[in-house]
Amino acid sequence: MSIRTLKTLIAVADQGSFSAAAKEVFVTHAAVSQQIRALEEEWKIALFDRSRRTPELTPAGRALVSKAREVVAAYDSIVPNVLGNQGIEGVFSLGAVPTTLTGLVPLAVSKLKSDYPGLHVTITPGLTTALIQQVERGHLDLAIVSKPQFIPRNLVWYDLAEEPFELLASLEAEGKDPLQLLQRSPFIRFSRQAVVGGLIETWLQEHKIVVNESMELESLEAISSMVYYNLGVSIAPRTCVGASNALPLKHLPLGPDKRLSRILGCISRADSVRIRAIDEMNARFAAAIRDGQSSPDSRRPALKKRSSRRKR
Repeated sequence: MSIRTLKTLIAVADQGSFSAAAKEVFVTHAAVSQQIRALEEEWKIALFDRSRRTPELTPAGRALVSKAREVVAAYDSIVPNVLGNQGIEGVFSLGAVPTTLTGLVPLAVSKLKSDYPGLHVTITPGLTTALIQQVERGHLDLAIVSKPQFIPRNLVWYDLAEEPFELLASLEAEGKDPLQLLQRSPFIRFSRQAVVGGLIETWLQEHKIVVNESMELESLEAISSMVYYNLGVSIAPRTCVGASNALPLKHLPLGPDKRLSRILGCISRADSVRIRAIDEMNARFAAAIRDGQSSPDSRRPALKKRSSRRKR
């Protein structure tokens, strides 16, 4: 048994097939099969039920994968713990929803890099559900996302800010009543595959608002551009840190009786070996939000800083 073999086992469990795991660990399908067979022979136990079209972990296999994760995590943390940097050097992989990429993320990452120049941060954009899956599989150290309805038990959530939704309209659009603008203007929708898009769709249905949908986009920047050229109106979260290249638009609150908001926060694995780097990144996000609130284009208050990280 080797660390490499254990990582292959974990990859099969995460990816759901030998073929996908082979791509993940950069070996052939045959090599993956051989490594798993070697583990089964060494441990004298069946790790997978091969009677199905797609091999599935046996109960014993699932238990061993859980222990394998602990062993691999301990192995990966040996050097950082001995050197004392506890993960504040090397590569740190961060996932981010598109609404944070032009304001909060660059400001927070610049703060982190200033304090820890030996840490290289890579950024992967994506929607909340996909990013959470990548965190679960260990592909990302941390992701800043919209708070999902359910948080997997093996993950830790850290609240950052509450962002109220507002109506975006062109400066050329007549009127300031958000409901009237929604009813008479083409509607530019946030992708319903995103948590934000789902919240907006639920809000529209609850308030029995019928919109004239013209397009569906994933990026706040793209939506803002369409609105700027008076191609329609949209509903979007008022970001806690404004974009450096924000377009001049009408920002109309939806009203106290029709309030809608999303919780923005960070999510990571409870067993991550990059705890120190994760905590430092979370702290820089909080600092960036405070700085954003003190700027001329002040945003609404962030949530009280708290962490739900389990004690280790």
